[in-house]
Amino acid sequence: MRDRLVVLYRGNRPPATAHIERLADTVYATEEELPYLLPGADVLLAWVTITPAIREAWPDDPEKAPRWVHASSAGVDSFLFPTLVGNPGVVLTNARGVYEQPTAEYVLGLILALAKDFPGSWEHQRRREWRPRPSDGITGCTVLVWGTGPIGRTIARLLRAVGMRVCGAGRKARTDDPDFGTVHGVRTVRSALTEADYVVLAAPLTQDTRGMVDASVLAAMKPGARLINVGRGGLVDEEALVDHLAAGRLAGAALDVFAQEPLPAESPLWNMPGVMISPHTAGETISEREALVEVFLDNFARRIEGRPLRNVVDKRRGYVVDDTRSA
Repeated sequence: MRDRLVVLYRGNRPPATAHIERLADTVYATEEELPYLLPGADVLLAWVTITPAIREAWPDDPEKAPRWVHASSAGVDSFLFPTLVGNPGVVLTNARGVYEQPTAEYVLGLILALAKDFPGSWEHQRRREWRPRPSDGITGCTVLVWGTGPIGRTIARLLRAVGMRVCGAGRKARTDDPDFGTVHGVRTVRSALTEADYVVLAAPLTQDTRGMVDASVLAAMKPGARLINVGRGGLVDEEALVDHLAAGRLAGAALDVFAQEPLPAESPLWNMPGVMISPHTAGETISEREALVEVFLDNFARRIEGRPLRNVVDKRRGYVVDDTRSA
């Protein structure tokens, strides 16, 4: 008997729909249609992931909930609501493996842009102003990557390759990590902040990490340091960040994610000196859509063949756990 698959989409459907439709009886649902089409489905492919629609459409009857939910994203915070997390019959998987390298490249680009003040150069070019000036180097600078999962690890490896000194921050402290060397835990992360020229946030958004970069953490950062967030907007107290940037304690920030997306037009972050803003695109590439479908198709083949699924999320922790080093 074939599975009934619901594909949640917005705007464009995923590519390779013919391949998807060969595997299951497939229906496509917008966010408005989802409450009518989700109950009784066996599988949900969430092509849209940052949305309240899944929580709002989730069946009250556990027997009518999908047995498998696949998120076409690395972050799964939109899926961590009680009726999904608490249902042991629901398996949640994500798109781990797609976003690591593109995000790492994006972070390196942001660090270079901040250090070399590319935004300032582009502004002078726009005004046809010839203004030679020195810029910062990045070789030998210290980077604290907060979040030691696959994305954080790939960031660490790339930044080490260009001569930066990298350490990590995660749930478990250790000194022999193959990618970070030293990983700081809760007790030592504040001391690491005082040494870091760049703090890169790559952690998932969970109950433990929400708001973790608050006013006290920002105050502990090295004066003149820069903050880069490619994790989730909810990791940062944005009001406190604005205050620290305005006071000149931080040299700048590169922000790809925000507590509210799109970032409201009235946010002071738009016009703050030294701040770079991008619309949650750090991991996106031209070939991303095809890669996301490949991950889903591979997992669907595993489901049909009775093999274990890849990228199974620990719903209590909020991320995939398959290596103690990434904890």
